[in-house]
Amino acid sequence: MGIIEKFSFREYHFFVFDRLIENENMGQYKDLKVYLKAFELAMEIYYLSLIFPSDEKFGLTSQIRRSSRSICSNIAEGYRKRRYKAHFISKLTDADMENSETIVWIDFAFSCRFINKNTKEDLLLKAEEIGKLFCFMIKNPDKFI
Repeated sequence: MGIIEKFSFREYHFFVFDRLIENENMGQYKDLKVYLKAFELAMEIYYLSLIFPSDEKFGLTSQIRRSSRSICSNIAEGYRKRRYKAHFISKLTDADMENSETIVWIDFAFSCRFINKNTKEDLLLKAEEIGKLFCFMIKNPDKFI
C-alpha cells in the first residue's frame, strides 16, 4: 500500500466544508457555494501534492497548486466587481478556465502515478461540480449582481 492509499483528507478540518450557500442575501464571495467547493478542492490538492516527487516541485506540483488556487482568486476578484456584469462574467469564465486546467493536471498526476484512481475520480467529480456551478452563474449573472 503506497502513501496515497494511506492519505486521508478527512484528517484536515476546515471551516469551509460545512458551510452552505447564502448567496441570495448577497453576502461575501466566501459565502458562495462555488467558492467553498473550489477552496476545498484547492486545499485537498495542496495536501495531496505534498507527497509528489521533489523533481516535480517546479512542474506538476506548482502548476496544479497554482491553477486550483486561481479558481478561488478569480471568484473573489469577479465578485468584488459584480456591479459590472461583463467584468463579473469575464472573471467567472477565467475561474472556469482555471478549473479546466486543474482537471488537466489531475489527469497528469494520475498518469504519472502520483494519485490513485479513486483519488482522481473524487477530485474530478468535485471539479465537475464546480464547473456546473460556474455554468449556472455565467448563464444567470443577475442572481449574483
